[in-house]
Amino acid sequence: MPDAPPQPGNNNKNVWRQIGRYSNLGMILPAAVIVGLLIGAALDHWLKTSWITLVGLLVGCVAGFTELIRGVIRASKET
Repeated sequence: MPDAPPQPGNNNKNVWRQIGRYSNLGMILPAAVIVGLLIGAALDHWLKTSWITLVGLLVGCVAGFTELIRGVIRASKET
């Protein structure tokens, strides 16, 4: 089955879709690190400890890198 001919506005939508996808990738890592840090700090304050903040920071980093890698793989398969 042949591909449909390109529509005049279709290319413009594709560009905006790529911009949205890649800007999302740029926000994943910092957001995960900040969320992990905040949860760790809140647990430290609640449990009156001093080491859970570091654990939350590390968990946030791991989660952020995992999602970043998944997003890059997903984006490379779609192009």
